[in-house]
Amino acid sequence: MTAVDVTDALADQHAELARLLVAIDDEGAQRTSRCEGWTVADVVLHLAQSDELAIASITGEVPENSGGMSLGIDVNVTSTDEWAEASVAQQRGTPWPVIRERWERSAARLVDVARRADPHERVTWVVGKLSVRSLVTTRLAEGWIHAGDVAHAFGRAPEASDRLWHIARLAWRTLPYAFASSGRDAPAPVAFELRGPGGEPWVFTDGNAENLINGDALELCLVAARRVEPAATSLQATGPDAAAVLDLVRTYA
Repeated sequence: MTAVDVTDALADQHAELARLLVAIDDEGAQRTSRCEGWTVADVVLHLAQSDELAIASITGEVPENSGGMSLGIDVNVTSTDEWAEASVAQQRGTPWPVIRERWERSAARLVDVARRADPHERVTWVVGKLSVRSLVTTRLAEGWIHAGDVAHAFGRAPEASDRLWHIARLAWRTLPYAFASSGRDAPAPVAFELRGPGGEPWVFTDGNAENLINGDALELCLVAARRVEPAATSLQATGPDAAAVLDLVRTYA
């Protein structure tokens, strides 16, 4: 397929979440989301905080020696998970309308900043440097994950669209990082042969694959988001490292 521009995809993802949020009142914001331990308000607060951090990365405003995790959050952390938990905890209790408006502002500015930036420029993000394009793709992936977390609180399923192409490709490209983060050697070359939402084939491979992941793109993205266990899907894994790929694949730092 011809992928739409990833920044346009991010804007579309923001629009999906905005449609969910418009009908949520104070009571709804306190519902339990699919993200363990977080309410709907917590999820949206986290998205605002992390989008603000992405803006600072792209504009070169991330403080030195912050490890990419700062913006005035008074915490001492060593991982992105710790940063997220501590940042939300520190600002939990902010009124829901304030959180929602903060996310709306940060989401709109992130898209604007990303469109003005050189997509190939390398910027600071969490664990090192990556291109603006890759950073935008990670924001798309996280936005999709957390939109699903919010939808879950109201009995709705995560949305499947062509935006998942970018997320599935991110999962494939970052497999070496996923393995390294778990203290494992990189797997032998991996191919993803996936079925998109419209039934179209999405293939990600370097042409020398010894491991193959085959199946539904939505299921693969949910597994990479750590929202569904591989055994609960119809995904097929063949090859010496294929089972480990499904255990370790991820779309977040």
